[in-house]
Amino acid sequence: MKLSEKQQIFTRNIGCLIQYADQLEIGLTFGEAHRTQSQILLNYFGYEVVKGGSLGIKLQKTRRLSKTLFSKHADRLAVDFNFFINGKLVYDFHKVKSLGDYWESLHPDNRWGGDFNKNGIEDGFVDTPHFEMV
Repeated sequence: MKLSEKQQIFTRNIGCLIQYADQLEIGLTFGEAHRTQSQILLNYFGYEVVKGGSLGIKLQKTRRLSKTLFSKHADRLAVDFNFFINGKLVYDFHKVKSLGDYWESLHPDNRWGGDFNKNGIEDGFVDTPHFEMV
């Protein structure tokens, strides 16, 4: 399957996920969707660009935000969401697991970051905001 075909399926599935979240009264805002290779490197090595320095910007060491140099965000096959329940920002596994389960039911290539192990429990590397297509 061509990348553009997979991206179209992914986009349709994201639309379904947004509607499903609305039915569950879980508000969504986008976190990060497309990620450039430069941003992938910054996230992996733990740097951010901030104001300051002689050029007006500088690199500042921060915590590592990624465990991979091969993010599906670069292929436009991943998106991170912020979840709002009763007006409060939440990333709690149990409160958003129903979205992850639904996401994975939409296509066999869909994977939710809250359950990378695909065992239905919160263990290992957990990235609840992350929804991707492999």
